[in-house]
Amino acid sequence: MSSEAADIPALRDGSTERPIPSAWRPLIREICGALARGDHGLSTIDAPHLEPVSAATAAHTRDSVRDYGATLVELPEQSWESSVCIWQGSRWTALVDLWSAEEGRSDLVLSLLVTPLDAGENEFRFEVHMVYTP
Repeated sequence: MSSEAADIPALRDGSTERPIPSAWRPLIREICGALARGDHGLSTIDAPHLEPVSAATAAHTRDSVRDYGATLVELPEQSWESSVCIWQGSRWTALVDLWSAEEGRSDLVLSLLVTPLDAGENEFRFEVHMVYTP
């Protein structure tokens, strides 16, 4: 069974890392696709709960990808096997392994901050924190 077939909830459990929730995956795929196309400011994404990316964050992301020296590609299904999130009291930190044409799963990671919205259990605000090599 693929990891997308099972519904993976967003659990507020700070005791351990958990898989990326199913509800987050479409937007995260879109973010990673934009990064693969060189859109580090995510200007091509129209998502109401995605925080605008600052010029400084976009520049840092661009520089991290350039310095790493690989060509980012769209996220494959396997990315969900190693990407994780953890609840940190008021929001989650999500770490998504990025993939490259040259090596498959790369050492680059997309760090996102995901905050639940008051509107409901299945609505979240997403903020790109950084792309880096841990």
